[in-house]
Amino acid sequence: MKHLHRRQFLRDLGVSAAALPFLTGLPGVTGAPAPQKRQRLVIMFSPNGTLPGEFWPDQEGAGFSFKSILQPLESFKDSMLILHGIANKVRGDGDSHMRGMSCLLTCDELLKGNIMGGGGNPAGWAGSISIDQEIKNFLQSRPDTRTRFGSLEFGVAVPDRADPWTRMCYAGANQPVAPMDDPHQVLKKVYGKMKDKESLVSILDDVRADLKRVSARLSARDKALLDQHMELVRGLEKDLEAADKMGALSHPVPDVDPSIELVNDNTPQISRIQIDLLVNSLANDMARVATLQYMRSVGMAQMRWLGVEEGHHSLSHDPDDNKDSYEKLKKINTWFAGEFAHLAKRLAETPEPAGGGSMLDNTLLVWTNELGKGNSHTLDNIPFVMVGGGFGFKMGRSLKFDKAAHNRLWLAIARAMGHDLQTFGKKELCEGGPLVLG
Repeated sequence: MKHLHRRQFLRDLGVSAAALPFLTGLPGVTGAPAPQKRQRLVIMFSPNGTLPGEFWPDQEGAGFSFKSILQPLESFKDSMLILHGIANKVRGDGDSHMRGMSCLLTCDELLKGNIMGGGGNPAGWAGSISIDQEIKNFLQSRPDTRTRFGSLEFGVAVPDRADPWTRMCYAGANQPVAPMDDPHQVLKKVYGKMKDKESLVSILDDVRADLKRVSARLSARDKALLDQHMELVRGLEKDLEAADKMGALSHPVPDVDPSIELVNDNTPQISRIQIDLLVNSLANDMARVATLQYMRSVGMAQMRWLGVEEGHHSLSHDPDDNKDSYEKLKKINTWFAGEFAHLAKRLAETPEPAGGGSMLDNTLLVWTNELGKGNSHTLDNIPFVMVGGGFGFKMGRSLKFDKAAHNRLWLAIARAMGHDLQTFGKKELCEGGPLVLG
């Protein structure tokens, strides 16, 4: 069905604008061939480095065993790549946290600026586009991979402030892209209306008649996909209602930057809702690139649901022989691994809309950090864990590199998605070309 015919089909049925988000991803309505390969990229970020001794496997290759932090991911061993020895070699202005965060996906130097970093080293925003937005622009330039949004940026407990420590996505030089931190904000963007928090009016109430009328004209496959999408939205609304009853969904920060950031105790519930929204958006082909940002670099989140009263960043600065801090950092990083595992699980249990296997089979998940280790502020050995398929990489391995520039990893991922970039970010850091992961 060509685009003009598709618009005519929907117009003839009298479909309202509110119903379009439920329909535009159906293969029979989009006119996409069946099955259609949908490569997707999701980048997840957590802050303040990791504990190397609890993170990196001792073994290389397929016969690796999991250390404590990565144990939540054991069931995905065969579809994982653990990459040790990836380094952020970008230098220039700003402190390690600033360059770790705002150069993580841009791979280029920060602009000159007056935002004061640690040690009195000021800088500005990132000086080039981030890899997620670069790949988004490439996919949006092609009719067969174009989607409604191209990319979606999700956040969990990201403070209400804007600086190089809170932004990793950039549409271009000096153009930070803010993550959507509130699930209601996501619903407003995706479905074109704000959910009524007081009466909890269902999005589906507005479009049920339209969808019923359209359903009679859809193929069996499209009917099943539409039912699945509606069921996901129903579940999300119930989860949001429960979270709203627990308390406000915002993440307040006092006027003065505090020693402890007030992260809501319902952050774990918000995280799961955001993950469900992300999976739902990808399932309906609203985007093929997404980011999921937890908190911020130098973040002082107080994770009381883990029994941690201290701020995350302060704990990450403590020496390794501080057993109490070490155990709390292990809890924090294991929790992030569990959220990454839950994202993989949700994709693995969701059938591929275009047919054949699960969504995880065609989605590459990348979990990373702005630092290798918090108390040394190293930009070497940045944690990179990948889960999924559809990119032609040989998964199920632990690989070790010798301080390979992270520019080369993003080049490999871009190439795997058909984007034939020769360099990305700082050109001289691309020497050697894309990392070989096949």
